[in-house]
Amino acid sequence: MLHFRIAGIACMLLAASGFAIANDTTVPVVVASAMEREMTPESHIAGTVMSRNDTRLAAQVEGRVVWVAEVGTQLPRDEAATRLDDTLIREELAEHEASVARARASVEYNKAELSRLEKLAEKNHAARSRIDEVRRDLAVARSDYTASQARVKQSREKLKRTSIRVPFGGVVTERFIQAGEWADAGTAVIRLVDTASLEVQAWVPVSVLPFVAPGMELRFVANGTEGTGRVRTLVPVGNQQSRLYELRLTLDDPRWSSGQSVRIAIPAAASRTATVVPRDALVLRRDGVSVFRVDENNLAEQVSVTTGIADGDYIEVSGDIMPGDRVIIRGSERLRSGQPVKVLEQQPGM
Repeated sequence: MLHFRIAGIACMLLAASGFAIANDTTVPVVVASAMEREMTPESHIAGTVMSRNDTRLAAQVEGRVVWVAEVGTQLPRDEAATRLDDTLIREELAEHEASVARARASVEYNKAELSRLEKLAEKNHAARSRIDEVRRDLAVARSDYTASQARVKQSREKLKRTSIRVPFGGVVTERFIQAGEWADAGTAVIRLVDTASLEVQAWVPVSVLPFVAPGMELRFVANGTEGTGRVRTLVPVGNQQSRLYELRLTLDDPRWSSGQSVRIAIPAAASRTATVVPRDALVLRRDGVSVFRVDENNLAEQVSVTTGIADGDYIEVSGDIMPGDRVIIRGSERLRSGQPVKVLEQQPGM
C-alpha cells in the first residue's frame, strides 16, 4: 500500500515538473521596431484608367468607302485608317487644271494685245477706248487665272483627304462604317485610342481640395496591383449635379489598360506624427486589438492598442507603445503574456 502511495506522489511530482517545463518553453519570434513617422489620413476614391487621346475620326469629304482598318489594328501617326473612292475628285481636278491653262492663255493673249496697242498709241494709231478695253480683259483674265489656281488647290486637298489619316498613334477600337457604304463629310468612320498615353480620371469631394496639388504623387490599386500616378490637374470647377471635382493622374507605367477600374488613396487631412508598427504585429481577437512587445528580459508582454491611419505595410497605434519598442510580427499566434521568447530576426524599420 505504501508502495502505491509513493508511486502516485512521484507521478504527481513528475507531471507538475513537466507542466512547469512546458509552461516555461521559449517561443521563437521575429520582431520589428515601432517607429515614429508622418502619417496622412486618406480616403479611397474610385477612378478609371483612360487614354488622353481617344477620338472618333470622321470623313472630311464625301465619297464611297473602299477600305476601313480592322478593329484591333495598331496604326502609327499619319497612317491611313480609311480610304474613299477618289474617281470623281480626280476628274474634278483635271477640269480645274484645264481651266488654269485656259486662264493662263487668256492672260498671255491680253498682255501681248495690250503691249501691241500701247506701241500703236505712241504713234496715234490706236484708240484710247480700245486700250482700256484690253486692260479690262487682262484684269479679268488674271482674276480667272487666280480663281482657277485656287480651285486646283482645293481639288488636290480634297483628293488628299480621301485617305483619312490618324493624328496620333493608336489602336482602332470601333468601326462605324463598312467598305462600300457612302460617307458624307462629317460621318464618323472609326474610333482611335492611344494606348500609350494613359491617365486616371476620378471625381473627388470638395473636402480634399486643400490637400491635393498638381505634381503630387498618389497611390492606387487596380486588380490587386499597386501603382502610382502624378496629379496632372485638379479642375477647380465642380460638377453641378454631383458637386464633385475632376482629378487627372498621369501614368508612366505601360502595364495599365484603358477602361481599367482603380482605387486611389487621396489625402483627406493634414499629416501628423504618429507611432506606427507593421500590420503583422496586430493581434486581432474578440476582446480587442493588441500587440506583443518584447521587454529587456525577452519576455512577451501583451499591450492593448487602438489603430489609426494605415499606410502600406504600417499602421498607426495608440496605447502603451513607444517608438523603439520591439514588437513581435511572427510567432505571436499562441503566445501568452509573460512567456519567454527567443528573437530570431530583427526586421529593419522604414
